[in-house]
Amino acid sequence: MYKRVLVPVDGSAAAEAGLHEAIKLASGHPDSTIRLLHVLEPLPALQGMEVVITGSLLESMTAFGQKVLKNAKALVERNGIRAETVFQRNSLRRAADGIAREAAKSRADLIVMGTHGRRGIDRLLMGSDAEGVLRESQVPVLMVKPRAEKKRR
Repeated sequence: MYKRVLVPVDGSAAAEAGLHEAIKLASGHPDSTIRLLHVLEPLPALQGMEVVITGSLLESMTAFGQKVLKNAKALVERNGIRAETVFQRNSLRRAADGIAREAAKSRADLIVMGTHGRRGIDRLLMGSDAEGVLRESQVPVLMVKPRAEKKRR
């Protein structure tokens, strides 16, 4: 049983799939805690470049991240599981670094995260936080892909 589960959330369908899987894992285990993490990563496509974001854009991104955490926490608690939230403001580092750092800091037993499953040029341009976490993490990582919508015929 995993008692301390770290779940990165960013408002995406992939992150939501990871959150739902973490809830399934923690359900029925009264000692379990899901630690929800939102990493503010201003412009992930421009990692490594000197970028300054100020004013209302940063405020909007912060408010969005806090809303994502609030909604995720409410969902976890509605399922009878203890929840904690962490908001990380990551300067120009990758979100994967922040996730791995939080896992170590909080002594997580498991990281459950969604993955977009990007390939090709999308992966090259956007990077893969999931892959970065797999490389950096000292704890097990469960990757969850969102279910594809059924195609209509």
